[in-house]
Amino acid sequence: MAKIATLITDMFEDVEYIDPSKAFNEAGHEVFTIEKEAGKEVTGKQGEAVVTIDKSIDDVNPEDFDALFLPGGFSPDLLREDERFVKFAKTFMDAKKPVFAICHGPQLLITAKALEGRKATGYKSIQVDMEYAGATVLDEEVVVCQDQLVTSRQPDDIPAFNKESLRVLEQLNK
Repeated sequence: MAKIATLITDMFEDVEYIDPSKAFNEAGHEVFTIEKEAGKEVTGKQGEAVVTIDKSIDDVNPEDFDALFLPGGFSPDLLREDERFVKFAKTFMDAKKPVFAICHGPQLLITAKALEGRKATGYKSIQVDMEYAGATVLDEEVVVCQDQLVTSRQPDDIPAFNKESLRVLEQLNK
């Protein structure tokens, strides 16, 4: 099964991490949380979720993972200030490995300059930014581009996001 790298820090959107990671785990995949410091606890912006970080960004290599998960909230905006997280995300896009980004998650991909020529969606307030980054933005609950990039707009889209993300992960095992 797939090893999924999750870039996450404080102020992530609780349900956008909790629900997909639960779906990934229930399907037999491993989800690893990555931040600046292993063992650190990060808290969701709703205060519903506290996540203990598995790995430091300095101790991971994108080659060791099969897919990348970018939950939304304010977390992606904080992470994109740090070039290590931007490069990590860009590596997945360049290698055409599966990337799952919901809500504000695509902000890391914008900063990585990895959306040009892609179809995608994101939270309403970043859709123009995504267009400036070269993406064709669709206002749909889930957009799958080249069976690699899965994006959704908001928490209401999580069921469709999970379904398509799991479908893309199934393709890895074939």
